[in-house]
Amino acid sequence: MIAPNPPAAVPAPPTDDHQSRNRLRLQSIGWALLAGISAGAIGLGWGLDAGIRSGGCGLFYGLLAFHLHRADPDDQHLQAGLVGAICGVRSLGMPLPLDNWHSDGLALVMLELLQAWLPLIGSALLLHSTLRFLPASRP
Repeated sequence: MIAPNPPAAVPAPPTDDHQSRNRLRLQSIGWALLAGISAGAIGLGWGLDAGIRSGGCGLFYGLLAFHLHRADPDDQHLQAGLVGAICGVRSLGMPLPLDNWHSDGLALVMLELLQAWLPLIGSALLLHSTLRFLPASRP
């Protein structure tokens, strides 16, 4: 007796899990783009170099903020710490004039830090206000 051929494997249609993963990927990219574009636009007020650096840090912040919000949406201290960490990363790329430690030199350093941090802080505020007013953008 000849054994019957087994039925051919039929590919399963995309499940809800696959579709939800795609939705999360698109939301993650959206958060990164919103944070990066807004930080870059705010940073352009201080020149193209500052805009590009702030935009890159904003992209990085947007990706991290999305995944942090997915992990623990109620921990505001962690969210604020993330903004501070990205501001610190942005500060590491700045030149530090070590030859003038007088009050005018320190004031210049503080002004440069403020100019570097404002675009990222503004980007974080925009991202979280968008999250508050558009609940569909939540992960």
